[in-house]
Amino acid sequence: MKRVAINQETEQKLFFHNYARFPVAVTHGEGVWLISDDGTRYLDMIAGIGVNALGYGDKRLVDAISSQAAKLIHASNLFMMEPQFELADKLLALSGLSKVFFANSGTEAIEAAIKIARKWAGLSGDQEKKEVLSLSNCFHGRTYGAMSLTAKPKYVDGFEPLLAGTGMIAFNDILDLEAKVSEKTAAVFIEVVQGEGGIHRISQPFIDRLKALREQYNFLIVADEIQAGCGRTGTFFSYTQVDADPDLVCLAKPLGGGLPLSAVIGSEKVADVLTYGNHGTTFGGNPVACAAGIAMIKAIEEDNLIEHAREIGTFLNNELQKLAAKHPQILEIRQYGLMVGITVDKEAKPYVGKALQKHVVINATSVNVIRLLPPLVISREEAQHCITVLDEIFTEEAAAEQAC
Repeated sequence: MKRVAINQETEQKLFFHNYARFPVAVTHGEGVWLISDDGTRYLDMIAGIGVNALGYGDKRLVDAISSQAAKLIHASNLFMMEPQFELADKLLALSGLSKVFFANSGTEAIEAAIKIARKWAGLSGDQEKKEVLSLSNCFHGRTYGAMSLTAKPKYVDGFEPLLAGTGMIAFNDILDLEAKVSEKTAAVFIEVVQGEGGIHRISQPFIDRLKALREQYNFLIVADEIQAGCGRTGTFFSYTQVDADPDLVCLAKPLGGGLPLSAVIGSEKVADVLTYGNHGTTFGGNPVACAAGIAMIKAIEEDNLIEHAREIGTFLNNELQKLAAKHPQILEIRQYGLMVGITVDKEAKPYVGKALQKHVVINATSVNVIRLLPPLVISREEAQHCITVLDEIFTEEAAAEQAC
């Protein structure tokens, strides 16, 4: 078999052109570092876009995957499998909720939650109660239901028509919330901390009013914890920080330790909504992915990584505030654990390329926000290295502008 060249030219020939890939071919990782095929080490400050909570090469994770793969890689959900049971039990203990459904990705978890919400509403006998609402500036995924909730032009243009019966509430706008929800509302989807939306946190007054309106109109609150969950924001679930009391919770990204795995966790209120054949998945709850999920959660607990996320997050925030005082390009810092947004006075994407040239991986979102989502295992020294590189970039930018 011929060897395929791993470069941008070959990438353009082989794939649909929907990813703006870095001009880097990575071969492996160590801790919070990615290593390219030429041996260059890159500090990964986005953790595979919020996935690799334990970084790269964690022995407990590798051993759990290897051990389970040697026993059983796939059998389907026609069978009962120990890793599924153990992980489900762990998630219910962590959430205090009632039932679990496993899928493969965040967007699939959102789709399942939409279906559960609509069936639950239909069981009330009110056939008009089908409306599913989300919040402006959100991101819930790219399949049709999830994309309809996201509804940003850059994600939906050309793919219309979207899912009927969806709508959007202005983020943190209580008056708009009161105007939008009604007896027809089946569910409101929220991200307590919006990731793609630029690291913005939902307000306590908004949550309090949302819960009161739920009592009035009898709808579900669905917490999207796909990016903010599993300890990233300083608690295992970010919704506990505002007492959101969700009826459904969607988890993904870090849950499988790097393998495809997501979960929908439901309260007693929705525990009996799905019946045999209503919903399913071929690969969801794969035993190898579930074994990885168990190892990931155990590592978070054993290594006190939630507390560590709070500590390193505070360190990053303090150092970034110093940079903001030094560099006028920085307009605002928003930090919740190891979920960090740096708002700048221009498009943020060029900073991604500049950082990559200095062997640090960051990304940009919401046009003018630099987003940091490092592995939970990042050290203070590694976090400081990122700060130093950002300082260099802003300093060099200011010098270049003065030279002009």
